Amino acid sequence: MITLGDILEALTGKRPAAAEALALTEAAVDSRQVIPGGMFFALPGERTDGHDFVEDAFKRGALLAFVQREISTSRPIFDITSVPTESPLPEPPFIIRVPDTLRALQDIARFWRRKFSPRVIGITGSVGKSTTKEVVAEVLSQRYRTLKNPGNLNNEIGLPLTLLRLGAGYDCAVLEMGFYVPGEIAFLCDLALPQIGIITNIGTVHAERAGSQEAIARGKSELVQALPPAPEGIAILNYDDPWVRWMADKTQARIFYYGLDPKADLWADNIESQGLKGLRFRLHFGHEVLHLRVPMLGRHAVQTALRAAAAGLVCGLSWQEIIQGLQQARNQLRLVAVRLPNGALVLDDSYNAAPESMLAALNLLNEIEGRKIAVLGDMLELGPYEAEGHRLVGIRAAEVADHLITLGQRAHMIAEAALHAGLPSTRVVHVENISQAVEVLRQILREGDVVLVKGSHGLRMDRIVAALEEAA
Repeated sequence: MITLGDILEALTGKRPAAAEALALTEAAVDSRQVIPGGMFFALPGERTDGHDFVEDAFKRGALLAFVQREISTSRPIFDITSVPTESPLPEPPFIIRVPDTLRALQDIARFWRRKFSPRVIGITGSVGKSTTKEVVAEVLSQRYRTLKNPGNLNNEIGLPLTLLRLGAGYDCAVLEMGFYVPGEIAFLCDLALPQIGIITNIGTVHAERAGSQEAIARGKSELVQALPPAPEGIAILNYDDPWVRWMADKTQARIFYYGLDPKADLWADNIESQGLKGLRFRLHFGHEVLHLRVPMLGRHAVQTALRAAAAGLVCGLSWQEIIQGLQQARNQLRLVAVRLPNGALVLDDSYNAAPESMLAALNLLNEIEGRKIAVLGDMLELGPYEAEGHRLVGIRAAEVADHLITLGQRAHMIAEAALHAGLPSTRVVHVENISQAVEVLRQILREGDVVLVKGSHGLRMDRIVAALEEAA
């Protein structure tokens, strides 16, 4: 458990004896997530300012808060340069003022990470990194006590919060690393010190900020560049993606390829999707051949299984442990199948969307029996790939769906492409909001239908699924 002594040493280089007595639990930047004994970092934001919630954090049990500006409070406040070092500290809770609360959070996390020696697995890529994180953690937890980012805490705020949960009892940490701008992953690696890096793929998501697929590949490659040299450092790369293969020259780590190509170290063939019953495939590793069935949805999920199996292999797990972890992966998947009382099946894949994941979801829809309805929303942050990405999704939707409902300012491009590809105009509807989408579905939905709901997180298309469940 981190102490005030650790915190002061991280921020000032000094470790006063008086600070050892105050032990703290988890850190939070949202006062609603504070737990008793925790600490709260007041971060300024575009919409809300954490400084307005310091008192709420204390009411919820925080013992320590960090601020970077003056606030109105009756609590003791110390500047980081003048925290008492010799005399006893006041009874908590109290406040420490620092020049930058985010920087303080990061500096403390960097210091805390270096007190332990877990095997850290960093994961990045355009699509599939969150699911990969969950399944890799499930596999490694068959033998090792494993920490992972909760939810999508994968950025310059979330990753430090995760690192502060480290303790001597953890053997491994599986950390998803998000990418928006060049240098971001390099910074996260400086905090986390990964020894193993997994790259899923290089797509077009975040091109609006990064600029191009090449720029995205350069940004993602910061993970493998940060790995230590072989044999400690291991880069697990997608052989099927040329941009990911390109990264092999950017690292001194050992390369471990996975994919569908026999040239990969670990590869799969005979892939058979069984709809909601899961996925069957044959796995090859050296002279070993295994026949697997896993509870993952869609042919594309074989890549997730390969990544998790690769992580297990390089971390010394047996095939029995790896397979057991993959068998338990159903609870880690974001796509949720919801059966409505009227017999219709809803595939809730509303967490996020990019062209690659949209096409994969449509392929899954195609593999399930029933009349097929696709409810597709905007794909955000595609930059120069926006028009082409939506067009490709529209073409595939016309091949798969019996009915298409599109939602959002950009998704009309999906509808237009589907019409041009031959989907009758009577089966294509573009709506402006969630309630309109729900109303259209209520009119056409019947027993035996399969409905795919997918769009970027900002559209909150999960509300469509919730409304259908309530109506049913």
